[in-house]
Amino acid sequence: MKKRRQDPRDAEIGRRVRAQRLHRGMSQMVLADHLDLTFQQVQKYEKGTNRISAGRLQRIAEVLTVPIMFFYSGMEENRGKREVDSVDVEFKFLQTGDAMRLVRAYSSIKRRSVQLELVKLTESLADD
Repeated sequence: MKKRRQDPRDAEIGRRVRAQRLHRGMSQMVLADHLDLTFQQVQKYEKGTNRISAGRLQRIAEVLTVPIMFFYSGMEENRGKREVDSVDVEFKFLQTGDAMRLVRAYSSIKRRSVQLELVKLTESLADD
């Protein structure tokens, strides 16, 4: 039996599952419990090692409270590109815990003027 090659789309969907899970502040264990899986299986989904069935992806979307199209949006534009090119740098950064902390803190700032000043400060620091 011929071994199936990893599809870049499986890895992309897995990254999006991970990003949304982190955005919700949910551990792999908690997501696994909601899905009646082991955390190792969630880990394999997130790495793109194992494909996520349509029914399971629908359940993940429900648990993470996103439309199922969240996992597919923008995929057509990336078709034919190498896996490394399919996810931009910003999306990879958003998968980190520190990025989620920054987003939560930023979104809790009530004054729009303060938010804009923070963006300007961050951009100036990034230019250095």
